Amino acid sequence: MEEPRRGEGGGLRAALSPFLFRGMLVGMGAVAVVLHRVTGDRELTWRFAKARARTLTRMLGVRVRVQGREHLAAGGPFVFTPNHQSHLDILVLLGYLPGRTRFAAKRELWRHPVVAAVLDTLGMIPIERDQPERAVEALNQAGRDESVVIFPEGRRSPDGRLGEFKKGAFVLAIQAGLPVVPVVCRGTRRLMPRGSRLAVRPGEVEIVIEPPIPTAGLDYADRDALAARVRAAIEEHHLGW
Repeated sequence: MEEPRRGEGGGLRAALSPFLFRGMLVGMGAVAVVLHRVTGDRELTWRFAKARARTLTRMLGVRVRVQGREHLAAGGPFVFTPNHQSHLDILVLLGYLPGRTRFAAKRELWRHPVVAAVLDTLGMIPIERDQPERAVEALNQAGRDESVVIFPEGRRSPDGRLGEFKKGAFVLAIQAGLPVVPVVCRGTRRLMPRGSRLAVRPGEVEIVIEPPIPTAGLDYADRDALAARVRAAIEEHHLGW
């Protein structure tokens, strides 16, 4: 993926993108909640949500390439651990990561009843950064047939550099016995930087999926070594934009 030239276009589309982004997210969330309550079919709801995420991505003029799908051929579930450059990461990962992928999100988001309804409909997992064992409990209650996405940095990078990794994702993976898959999002910060107020510039994003790292036989004491392996895999492809 080549570094982009300055001034890559889409001025009008970028100006309209915050309204499109908010409108589509609200509409998609509302329809997903109704669809699930009417049919009770979470698989159908997930297919709808992933398809609409891809639709929104295309409407924003964002082209997504996925590299490394073959590494998931043996089947999951997995704990995906992407770097976090932008709010756009969530949209492209929801739309383009293979299979049903639930996101771990900070528990504070459940305080808003409308947001909570959408998160519960899609089976998102409330997590407290300082208490990863709570996420394991939530994962057990929801079932382990779906993969989980956890950003090990915990928050978006302010400057493009890879931030410090929190240990929760790796404690969760070890306790749940799930392989960890390092994932790299490239180009999202360039198209939707911090402070952009949901404005998105058209352009290309790449998702790089690295081979799964097994956790069988690991225990709590191995969490730092596991985090280091994941960080090294991400740094190999990390561009900072």
